[in-house]
Amino acid sequence: MSYFNGANTIITGAGSGMGRQMALQAAKRGARVIAVDYNQQTLQETQGLAIAAGLLIETHVVDVGSADAIESFARQITPTFNKGRLILINNAGVSIFTGDFEHTPLEDFEWLINVNMWGVIRLTKAFFPYFLEHNNGHIVNLSSVFGLGGMAGNSAYCTSKFAVRGFTETIRMELADTNVGTTCVHPGGVKTNIVRNQVPKGGHTTDEMLNNVVKKFEQNAKTTPESAAQQILDAVEKKKTRLVIGRDGHMLDFVTRLFPQGYTNIVRKKAKKSFGEPFKK
Repeated sequence: MSYFNGANTIITGAGSGMGRQMALQAAKRGARVIAVDYNQQTLQETQGLAIAAGLLIETHVVDVGSADAIESFARQITPTFNKGRLILINNAGVSIFTGDFEHTPLEDFEWLINVNMWGVIRLTKAFFPYFLEHNNGHIVNLSSVFGLGGMAGNSAYCTSKFAVRGFTETIRMELADTNVGTTCVHPGGVKTNIVRNQVPKGGHTTDEMLNNVVKKFEQNAKTTPESAAQQILDAVEKKKTRLVIGRDGHMLDFVTRLFPQGYTNIVRKKAKKSFGEPFKK
C-alpha cells in the first residue's frame, strides 16, 4: 500500500507545474490532497483536471508569503487531520529577473526571500507540533540546483534555495530519532513557467533580455513536471532524504562536489555558452 494512501497531503504551489502534477499523482495514490496556491483561478484548473480524472482534491487559497495567512490556514486545517499521517510538501516558489546583485533592488530580494524561504520555514513551523505529537509523517522542501551552487544573475533565488537546503538538513538531524522523515529536493531545469513568469525588475533588465533567457531555458530544460512530480513522490515512498532531479541537476551536483571552489569558473563558462550574456546591454 502506498505511503500516501489516506495521508493528509498538503502541497503548496499546486496551481501549476510540479505542484499541480504532485497534487494529481498524490490523489491517484490515495492521498487526501490539500492543494494550496495564492492563485484561485489556477487552483480551480488543477481541481478541474482532478475531477476529469475521477479524483478528489481540496483547494485552499493561501499566500505563503504572508505569516498571517499561514497561521490562519494551519489553525483551520489541522483539526481536520483526525490524527492521521501528515505529508507537507513545500513546493511554492517565485523568481525575479533583475540581473546581477548590483542591479537587484533590496525590496525585490526581500519579497523573494519571504516567499521562498520564510514560506517554507513558517509552514513547517505551523505544522511541526502536529508532526511531533503524532510522531509520524514527512516534510518535503523544494530547494533547487541553485541550492547546490551559486549562479550569477540569481543572487536572491540562490540565497533562498541554499537557505531551504540548510534548513531541511538541520531539521533532518533534529528529527533523526523520530518517525518524521524529510526530503530536500534539488530539481534541475523543469519545463514549468517559473522562468517565463518573471518580470524584468530594477531598470537594468528588459523584456528582450527576459525573452532570451526564457528561450534558452526552455531549450535546456529537459525534465517534465510529470516526471519531476513522480520522482518526488517516489522519494517520499522510499524515505529518501535527498533528491536531485534531471541530468543537469546531477551534473551540477557532481561538479560542485568534485570542485567546491573551482566549479565557479566551470559553470560560468558553461552558462555563457548556453545562455550568452543575457544581462549585457
